Amino acid sequence: MFAGTHRRIVSIWFPRLASDRALRACPVDGPFALAQRLGGAETLFCLNAEAEAAGLHRGMRMADARSFCPGLVSRLARPDLDMRFLAGLRRWAERYCPWVGIEGQDGLVLDITGAAHLWGGEETMCADILVRLTRAGITAQLGRGASLGAAWALAHFGPPSPETPEPDLLALPVAALRLKPNIVTGLQRLGLRCIGDLAASPRAPLARRFGPDLLTRLDQALGNSPEPVTPASEPPQFVTRMTLPEPIGLEGDVMAGLSRLLVPLCARLAAHQAGARQLVLTLRRVDQANQQVELRLAAPMRDPARILPLFTHGLAKVDAGFGIDQLRLEATQVEPLSPVQLGTPPVASPDRLADLLTRLGRRIGLENIHRFLPAKSHIPERSFLIAPAAFSPAQGGFHAPRPRPLRLFPPEPITATGPTPPARFRWRAMPLTTARATGPERITPEWWFEDENWRHGLRDYWRVETAEGRRLWLFFTPQNPGWFVQGEFA
Repeated sequence: MFAGTHRRIVSIWFPRLASDRALRACPVDGPFALAQRLGGAETLFCLNAEAEAAGLHRGMRMADARSFCPGLVSRLARPDLDMRFLAGLRRWAERYCPWVGIEGQDGLVLDITGAAHLWGGEETMCADILVRLTRAGITAQLGRGASLGAAWALAHFGPPSPETPEPDLLALPVAALRLKPNIVTGLQRLGLRCIGDLAASPRAPLARRFGPDLLTRLDQALGNSPEPVTPASEPPQFVTRMTLPEPIGLEGDVMAGLSRLLVPLCARLAAHQAGARQLVLTLRRVDQANQQVELRLAAPMRDPARILPLFTHGLAKVDAGFGIDQLRLEATQVEPLSPVQLGTPPVASPDRLADLLTRLGRRIGLENIHRFLPAKSHIPERSFLIAPAAFSPAQGGFHAPRPRPLRLFPPEPITATGPTPPARFRWRAMPLTTARATGPERITPEWWFEDENWRHGLRDYWRVETAEGRRLWLFFTPQNPGWFVQGEFA
């Protein structure tokens, strides 16, 4: 990495990462453990120092742990929160060097080559790391070496106290080479208990018996085989900011500044093939108070000309006070948006509909604008779904074997007899005369659903056109004779 500089690696191991994370959120006095469910039984996943002093250990059944330590406080393990916590520690560790990666589920690795002198040397840097982690209530063990494997081995199998001189790498057990448990057991049975014994043994028989991974791990620890430190990539941040030399207060001036912020933000979105679904404009006043304007879009967008007018309604409610001296625009919710193919004929686009939904959503809420979606059911009441239009893409058209009415309502009984539509009947206090009837269309209930509305069994649907101009959808129930009106055609 640096010419004439020996590589130096620091490995940080958090032996109680999960329990430390949980105790930071909700402290507990006394023995504490996180439990996980494996095979129908709860076992201990991570313990604090008091629980380990009471004789408990990882993998112990919760029932046995309760008998050993009746005062044990336990919670369920959350591996997802643990990894999020570890990612936060990785970002914090970048204060020491730019090359910081995550090692496994409970460790970090830092490539401090050329950076240790900024902290007064490796010893001073490592001491500062331990002091800050201890102050935050996080248990950590550090190891330093010329390779990632050596640093990892010293962090996991070296002395826990930083004041203790670090042992020679060759004196550490073979388990420090990050080997599988079965390989470690096989080596111990052969009398190869430390790394020095393994390094002095012939390589060919070891490779034939244990595979090439054993020698690869040995060479990585001794520095004979390179092993890079790969820093985790940060997710892109879609934020633009503008500090004004003089405060502004007019809506037109804010819109002009917003238009200048939208251009680079949308260009960054286009570079990542994404579109903004939610935008937040923060206006900082000269009295240090903040005004926020949130814009929720009905579809992902990255066109400044389309987004800018949608802020008008929100900016009209802003109190500028004695003036605004900073504008900050952030896309807080981003979704993938494929690039537009150039040179193709223009096609119908849902952009205008999305803009209309956004404008209406600013006033009544996007959740209150619904659309109908087709459902896989031949039952009229179950043949459609109602979903928010902004959060459910439009699907294919409705396909029915027969025409369906525009209006559908709960069945309303009418007085009639016989399996064919009555010549005259009364519906909603209106006397009607049948001019034309088309049918029947028999629909059977879905046996896998318990529906009270279909307790009469089969239904024979008829399309009835009346002399008075009403076009109704009637059905007859043969099993329990009766006539009902359920819909009306346009």
